[in-house]
Amino acid sequence: MTSALFGRDAEVRALMEMIGEVSEEGQCLVLTGDPGIGKTALLRAAREVARGAGFRLLAAAGVQSEAELPFAGLHQVLRPLLRSMAGLPDQRRQALLTAFGLAAGERPDIFAVALAAVDLLEAAANEQPIAILADDVQWLDAQSQDVLTFVAHRRSPLRIAIIGTVRTGYPGPFASAGLPEMAVRGVDGDAAEEILRSLAGVAGVADRRRIRDQAQGNPLALLELPETLTGAAHPEAQDWQPLTARLERAFGGRVAELDQAARDALLIAAVDPVDDAAEILSATAVLHGAPVTADALRRAEEVGLVQVEHGRLVLRHPLMRSGVLQAETLERRHAANAAVAAVLDADPYRRAWHRGQSIVGPDEEIADELETSAATAVGRGAVMSAIGMLHRSAQLTGDSAQRGHRLLVAAEHAFSLGRQEQVGLLVTAAERCDLSELDWARAQWLREIFHDGVPGDAARVHQLCDVARQSSGAGDRDLALNLLLGAALRCWWADTGPAARDDVVATAKALAGGAGTTHDHRYVATLALAGPVVECGTVVELLSEVRPADIADADALRVFGIAATAIGDPVSSLAFLGRAEALLRSQGRLALLSQVLSLCVVNRLETGDWDGAQAAAGEGELLAKETGQPIWRIGALACDALSSAFRGDTDQALSYAAEVEAAASRQRLNHLLSMAQLAKGAALSAAGRHDQAYRELARAFRTDDPSFHQRERFGAVMFLAEAAVEAGRQAHANAFVAELSQVATKTPSPLLIVHLRYARAVLADDATAGPLYADLMNQDFAGWPWAEACANLAYGGWLRRLGRRTEAMAALRPAAAELDRIGAAPWADRARAELGAAGGGL
Repeated sequence: MTSALFGRDAEVRALMEMIGEVSEEGQCLVLTGDPGIGKTALLRAAREVARGAGFRLLAAAGVQSEAELPFAGLHQVLRPLLRSMAGLPDQRRQALLTAFGLAAGERPDIFAVALAAVDLLEAAANEQPIAILADDVQWLDAQSQDVLTFVAHRRSPLRIAIIGTVRTGYPGPFASAGLPEMAVRGVDGDAAEEILRSLAGVAGVADRRRIRDQAQGNPLALLELPETLTGAAHPEAQDWQPLTARLERAFGGRVAELDQAARDALLIAAVDPVDDAAEILSATAVLHGAPVTADALRRAEEVGLVQVEHGRLVLRHPLMRSGVLQAETLERRHAANAAVAAVLDADPYRRAWHRGQSIVGPDEEIADELETSAATAVGRGAVMSAIGMLHRSAQLTGDSAQRGHRLLVAAEHAFSLGRQEQVGLLVTAAERCDLSELDWARAQWLREIFHDGVPGDAARVHQLCDVARQSSGAGDRDLALNLLLGAALRCWWADTGPAARDDVVATAKALAGGAGTTHDHRYVATLALAGPVVECGTVVELLSEVRPADIADADALRVFGIAATAIGDPVSSLAFLGRAEALLRSQGRLALLSQVLSLCVVNRLETGDWDGAQAAAGEGELLAKETGQPIWRIGALACDALSSAFRGDTDQALSYAAEVEAAASRQRLNHLLSMAQLAKGAALSAAGRHDQAYRELARAFRTDDPSFHQRERFGAVMFLAEAAVEAGRQAHANAFVAELSQVATKTPSPLLIVHLRYARAVLADDATAGPLYADLMNQDFAGWPWAEACANLAYGGWLRRLGRRTEAMAALRPAAAELDRIGAAPWADRARAELGAAGGGL
């Protein structure tokens, strides 16, 4: 047992139990604590336990200065498995090779790399259980942290144990993923005494007490502080600094024992994240100003600062790097980075980064290099590294406008990752620069893009339209369309009033003079979102001219699907969204996939694919949470409420609807509030509480109610009519139907047309309903099995009440069968009851 495991019996037992539980399901644990507290020692203990249990071990160790090397940590983990990549699909194998810089190719999405990693690990775990041991995860590069988090969330049912150590005070994807945690505390007094006596060799009682008081149970401090505190002239005068600072001083103080060549070599090793001893010695010679040999590292090995083995130089502990850097001046650190850059002619990507860390003040040449390297990083899927390079490039840029532009490009990359806070910081910094007109417009868009759901802000919508017109006038039509789509989304999520909606539509149409603009997905969606009623006919016509099979751009398919959903055409929407879903899955673009899945839920519910809707709802909500999209997560929850209501799970539906209302009410998101009303009404109807159901549903049709949404109410008409009949409120409901019938004269929404035909027939007196039922049953139900089943149920009930039992049973039997298939239990039960009353059965 290692020295840091004195007094660690409970933690070791917990690790043994956790690893022992890995059979058919994976386990995960995050070890958290201060530096030097013993996390690494516990990880070594876990390694021994896992090896003894027959696990295959995969490992990575984070290094602070390595955080800018994209996918370096993931490469450490997967390197032993890379020979098995032949079994991966070509696209995913290419994503990993490109991410690791082992092959050229298009930029891989982070999620494509993550899915490839899961595939590779799954194949290996099928042969032998796997233990992934990651030390100092907070210092792994951002891409590797994201992938490790992704794997941790999907380890079940894989036979994979994941144990990572995270230093306290370093939040990140892995530490914040909600995984089980073990807080590693300091050792107790008895264990501290044993470490000081048996390992640190501190004989004096007074010295042991002083060291123990300052170490506060930190095992690494118990081992290291004697080197600097014991025998000091005035030990009691030592500063009482935070523990981390004392440990870094302990490490840094030992550097003074080295000669200049060794100090130079150690400094190079601290700034160079690559552990290649030959590269470190070459850079050391540049810094030292004279040739150096491996002897320069021998003294550092003798005092226990580094270990050199098989051509690799490894610092004893990550804190060693901090201590070395803290012990050196800023000028020396700059010089060391310049020395590393000088030996990296064959690696311009890394050279640019080190050159950027070697100076203070503007340097256009280095700034340009960093910008070029950022593009390389994006091509490798290392977007976080690209953001860092562009930020540093901007710092070294003298021209204010160019500096602002580089910050905005970095912000666009941050937006693509869903990092809202980082976008805000970068845009704020850019806005302090003398931005060009186009960059100012780009800043407005970036400010807007995370706030599509801000309610009732008509002034902001008008402002976005103004900026879009300016962007178009300056020649950037793409930016103008992006701005208008953002403005239209505001109009969709919340009521911004007719003037704001009209401004969006008019501005979009003014841009439509450009070739191809009228068929641009953003243009079509802008009209649909801002004018789902008045522009419905135009959007229907435009969508009819677009064939999903001809589109290879998954995002364009997604936006066309949004447009079709907005006007109430679920059949067309699913044609776009189904292809978008397949492409996004193959590309691993899970942020956009979460939106597509949420949209699929409501459309699949309307078209009778309720099993598919339920699966999409669960996955969509999970992905929206993981990718940081709160409004889409609320939307997925609203879809859960609808699905539960339609299936007759009243309590669950009402619970989900309450959650949606609580979240959506804060921003007055009337689109989601309208969905919540439908879910409540459908759930209450299924439970036989028809009076209450009608009251809830009617709210969505009153223009003065917070849940009123001009298009979302279309999908509630059928339920309103049913509840009205059962509650005796036909006259009241007919007023809503009459109003919507006027809307339908100028709005050819398929959803509205289907629901209105149903409602008119159901609400009519039995004696006069004949022509209305004929109109209902004569329509084309292709793609609408749910609506057809409900129509057959209503029609069969009407026939049964008229005494036309044979005809009634002919309608009711297929209705009951289809409703059972769909999963609409309350409606299926009603169909069977009607069959029984008609004298028939299934």
